[in-house]
Amino acid sequence: MNQNPKSYSLRGLKWTKYVATIIATSFLVAHPDSSTKAALEDSPKALVDEVWQIVNSEFVDQEFNHVDWLDKRQELLSREYTNQKQAYKAIRQSLRDLGDPYTRFLEPREFEELTSQTTGELSGIGIRLTIDNDTSQLTVVEPLENSPAEKAGIQAGDKILQINDKPTSLMSIEQASTEIKGEVGTEVSLQISRPNKKVFDVTLVREQIELPSVGYTLKQEGNLKVGYIKLDEFSSHAAEQMQKAIEDLSESDISGFVLDLRGNPGGLLFSSVEIARMWLEKGAIVSTIDRKGGNQKFSANGRALTDLPLVVLVNRYSASASEILAGALKENKRATIVGTRTYGKGTVQSVHSLSDGSGLAVTIARYYPPSGMDINRKGIAPDVQVSLSAEQRMSLRVNPSLFGTGADPQYIQAIRILQGASVNQNNALTIR
Repeated sequence: MNQNPKSYSLRGLKWTKYVATIIATSFLVAHPDSSTKAALEDSPKALVDEVWQIVNSEFVDQEFNHVDWLDKRQELLSREYTNQKQAYKAIRQSLRDLGDPYTRFLEPREFEELTSQTTGELSGIGIRLTIDNDTSQLTVVEPLENSPAEKAGIQAGDKILQINDKPTSLMSIEQASTEIKGEVGTEVSLQISRPNKKVFDVTLVREQIELPSVGYTLKQEGNLKVGYIKLDEFSSHAAEQMQKAIEDLSESDISGFVLDLRGNPGGLLFSSVEIARMWLEKGAIVSTIDRKGGNQKFSANGRALTDLPLVVLVNRYSASASEILAGALKENKRATIVGTRTYGKGTVQSVHSLSDGSGLAVTIARYYPPSGMDINRKGIAPDVQVSLSAEQRMSLRVNPSLFGTGADPQYIQAIRILQGASVNQNNALTIR
């Protein structure tokens, strides 16, 4: 069986990893008998059996979707695999037989990307990139705070012409990011164009970068001061970043908060619990039930950071850990939920690093909001339904800076709700 540290995670539209201790469980694990030990000396077969053992130990459905899992092992080990790719294909097919879209095999590169996303860290230089719509050039959106890029003087709007002497003219964002990432302590060279300055080169040393999961701003909406917080995913740093956002905004004598979970695919279970506790003084948050009926419950701990009015924005891409947070705030009547029905993912995954650098996500439990309602494939209904037209969705997708502005109908509704909590609803609104 895989001896690497396990992880405990939730994810709807992407995959995630949680580097922490999960619920303690013990299951019977099948071990190789004498007839299969020789076969397992072959590396691809060893990987196949490594996956089988983990699923056998942890998969939430003890009937394995009516698949004879012991026979499946014998079938897998009876095959000959000449390379890892053949083993990967066999693993994927066996996992599909389980009928669970969230139990999934990840090749090494996929697993590396997953780890960067959900630990909230990567090795790089700390810049956000885009492709300029007018010039089609690779352009810096902003350098991250205290990053090598910021320290080197890289500015928003800089055009990156080359990365390590490779022209960027035909690179996608993903290709450019791959070129920039690398091991901590190694160098990357950029050729940069900036208005009113000659093209220049800069060499930076890669560092471990903490990625922002939380963005926030103070907004003046008519006579209201509003703290707007956008939470993109529940990474391992999301809770500390959320705490800073709430505390910073609370210093500005605000009237209430808008918490934007739209497009948030989820992430780490314990991150969602920690963040829920920042808003809830008391009440249940979520419970998880594993395949043997073990039930772990999480509740508020009396340490809420604020009791100001709160509106939460959700849509059909708000999934998993987002649904835990939205469900807890809704059912405890702590917030008004605005938008459209959420994605509907009610399961928890344990994520493992495998011996060859690949990864495995296995569904190990189901989770339920305080009411005990099963949200899987159903989602959470908002308190106030506000749908966007196709044109509005396209406008926000093309220009994300419009989120949380007068061009965002769901945000406008949130402001109206906050206004109703503090002043006469008939007063005029000014949305900037």
